[in-house]
Amino acid sequence: MTKTGDRSTYRTPVKAYANKDFLESKDARALRILAEYLEPRSRFEHHRIDDTIAFMGSARLKPRDVAEAALAEAKANGGDVETAERDLEMSAYYEAARELARQLTAWSKQLDARERRFVVCTGGGPGMMEAANRGASEAKGMNIGLSISIPAEPYENPYVTRELGFEFHYFFMRKFWFTYLAKAAVFFPGGFGTLDELFEMLTLLQTHKIRKHLPIVLFGRAFWNEVVNFDALVRYGTIDAKDKELMLITDSVDEAYAHITEQLSAYSIAEPGPHL
Repeated sequence: MTKTGDRSTYRTPVKAYANKDFLESKDARALRILAEYLEPRSRFEHHRIDDTIAFMGSARLKPRDVAEAALAEAKANGGDVETAERDLEMSAYYEAARELARQLTAWSKQLDARERRFVVCTGGGPGMMEAANRGASEAKGMNIGLSISIPAEPYENPYVTRELGFEFHYFFMRKFWFTYLAKAAVFFPGGFGTLDELFEMLTLLQTHKIRKHLPIVLFGRAFWNEVVNFDALVRYGTIDAKDKELMLITDSVDEAYAHITEQLSAYSIAEPGPHL
């Protein structure tokens, strides 16, 4: 604000925390990083979120009904039938994630009337993220979406609990919150981002930087056995055979549910809160 007096013209000073140009500059990067730690922490504490079950997977997979409609459209109008058939086959993972998240949310809601335990947490976007948020919502449970600002059009699926929807600028801060709160993680078929998240968690477990018990489930035997050859890593001596015990690979919602609930009951229910 500029004021003109008899003797001088001056500008009212702007407080540093209200200076948008400064806050968006490289000099304030540390403040922006800190904000992506403190603001989510404040909301998690307010809503009594103790810990989570992280769901990871591709943003590109479709619900079964959408895939069925796309295939019918492709057949009727000379479209890409091969791609539509693949998308319909892959939609089985969407429905599996939706059902697993629904079951785990219904189970977790019975545990503590005061604290929210093992809340479903995703990347907040479409595809497998939407599936897990949707399943949790269908069980009438709060759920979390940790979305990220990327050049593609921003998208937050409609099933994320409104108060627990976040948008991050820094991928590493987003991954921090995935890992810090998680007491279990489920990985469905996905691309670079899913693989990045999987191998970061496995690395932290292997090196004991994560000291909490963190069961990891890889859902989809055919996909994971083809995309990541863990046996080859053992054969070449780049991991130990026991490192394969860090994860369970399955095609069964029932097996995934039983494994996760058994592990959480044995190791995590008595110790609420994040532990790295």
